[in-house]
Amino acid sequence: MTNYTGKKAVIIGGTHGMGLATAQQLITSGAQVLLTGRSQPPLDKAKSQLGSKATIVQTDVTILSSIEHLVSETKATFGADPQLDFLFINAGYASLEAFALVTEASFRRTVDTNLFGSFFVAQKFAPLIRDGGAIIFTSSVSAKFGFPGMAVYSASKAGASSLVQTIAAELAPRKIRVNAVSPGFIKTPTMGVSGVTADDLVAFEAEGSKVTPLDRIGTPEEVATAAIFLAFEATFTTGTELFVDGGLVNLQKGGH
Repeated sequence: MTNYTGKKAVIIGGTHGMGLATAQQLITSGAQVLLTGRSQPPLDKAKSQLGSKATIVQTDVTILSSIEHLVSETKATFGADPQLDFLFINAGYASLEAFALVTEASFRRTVDTNLFGSFFVAQKFAPLIRDGGAIIFTSSVSAKFGFPGMAVYSASKAGASSLVQTIAAELAPRKIRVNAVSPGFIKTPTMGVSGVTADDLVAFEAEGSKVTPLDRIGTPEEVATAAIFLAFEATFTTGTELFVDGGLVNLQKGGH
């Protein structure tokens, strides 16, 4: 196991699923971790799981003042000049909603979380990252495919993927690498979709296994491993995406 003792990481959206798995791997390897969440139940559960091993801050990335408060909390945790090694922008929101039924409110909630939040977290935290550190976004394979009911989510994640390239170019003089992990179907508590039922989750998992060339859906730990690889090991990689999707993007089911 790689030793990350002395490394400092902030995980936006780290109270469950892929973000929590990333926090757990980093903590096990010796890193100092601050993680965020928006909803109280996942915050409480993460606190019970991690205890004093991580700093946990409630944050709503759709509100600029909340992001600025998080900056202050990060400085209080790691020092006035934190010199972060790894910023993982993993907060996301999705709901299944037919294109014809999208409202202004549902559009704004999705875009404000996935695009507005991602942009301003990156902007406000860039000065806190050490030269040579890393920013990793979570995008999605949905930005490459036309999944019914995910028009707004897919567009917002495509925007996040585009941000990766531009921010990578702007931060290159500081040797800060900016990349994205783009998961496919991953077995998280909600499978990445808000308001789903237990039956929906079963259906999503079956559909994911059906269309994924590796014949199964992924785990949060597999995404965490990919994100940590990009953050610490892929030292000559910037401005790109790593698909963690069982071959969904690059292979045709049945053709492998």
